[in-house]
Amino acid sequence: MSENVHRGLVGVVADTTEISDVDPDHNLLLYRGYPAPELAEHRSFLETAFLLWTGELPDADELAAFTARERALRHIDPALESMLLSLPHTSHPMDVLRTAVSRLGATDPATGDASPESSREKGLRLLAVLPTIVALDQRRRRGLDPIPPRDDLGRSENFFHMAFGAVPEDDVVRAFEISMVLFAEHSFNASTFAARVATSTRSDLYSAVVAGTSALKGALHGGANQAVMEQFAEIGDPDAVDDWLTARLEAGDKVMGFGHRVYKRGDSRVPLLHAQLRRVAELRGGRDLMAFYEVLAGAMLRDKGLRPNLDYAAGPLYHLMGFDTPMFTPLFVLARIAGWTAHVVEQASENVLIRPIARYEGKARREVSAVH
Repeated sequence: MSENVHRGLVGVVADTTEISDVDPDHNLLLYRGYPAPELAEHRSFLETAFLLWTGELPDADELAAFTARERALRHIDPALESMLLSLPHTSHPMDVLRTAVSRLGATDPATGDASPESSREKGLRLLAVLPTIVALDQRRRRGLDPIPPRDDLGRSENFFHMAFGAVPEDDVVRAFEISMVLFAEHSFNASTFAARVATSTRSDLYSAVVAGTSALKGALHGGANQAVMEQFAEIGDPDAVDDWLTARLEAGDKVMGFGHRVYKRGDSRVPLLHAQLRRVAELRGGRDLMAFYEVLAGAMLRDKGLRPNLDYAAGPLYHLMGFDTPMFTPLFVLARIAGWTAHVVEQASENVLIRPIARYEGKARREVSAVH
């Protein structure tokens, strides 16, 4: 075969999309044409999800209806709660989340309905109920009883209420909401592409979300925010950064939280989330953590010319908010469900089975001899 091999599909344009794009001249992520950082500063996560799903920002009436529907879908049934509480504490939170999505799909009588309206309704159900599941999972690991959702709170406020029993300072809630908008969508990233591959086989939205969740779990994708905090723990002290980094680079090991397949001159989402991190660090006594952040970021820029990506700011931010480190990637899912749903609907609208080919480099044809 004479075809060029593009390992990792680097540089391959697999399809068209109207959902999001990276402006290469400004390294700027656009949602339906709007800069993601501007949406994060001025619009809510629910407004952003509506934009991703419909193509336009909601007016006041549309937002009120969308918000009311989300609030009505936050509860989980007792059987699902019992199943989640029965899972071993040794299971990774992403395994728990993936299992919960599978059960939701198995019990939904409309699972097989792949119409755009039904897929968006399933997406809204997941957008509403996944925070309940993640909050329950963190509490059960701490030996605490679940806290049911409230329908008089916004999505982010309600999530903190369910996870910690209280709504924190406005700046903390605002920082979390901003992170949700910035993580909501990112074109054909690995988890979104996995969801589109599942959709291309004419599978259902729940299956696509399971595929996306499975891909997001990996350390080279959504698991990077967890790995950032694990690196800080491994280093132990900001004064040890240079020695740790030298040893890491000499061993050829990857430093998580830096560089990006798409952004070559810095991720435009990072400055806004970095500013939120600094604000929350001031509120939550995070001076030592910020020292780690700044020293390692400076060393990576000096030694490798790499700047932080969004995960590098998100890990410390979620830590200061009080979330356990293994829960960081499920927090990513709470945001990315918006993008996955948009891509499932788009893929299904003009579907072509995604089925690349491989260049075989194994042994030449051989004959099977008879055994006597």
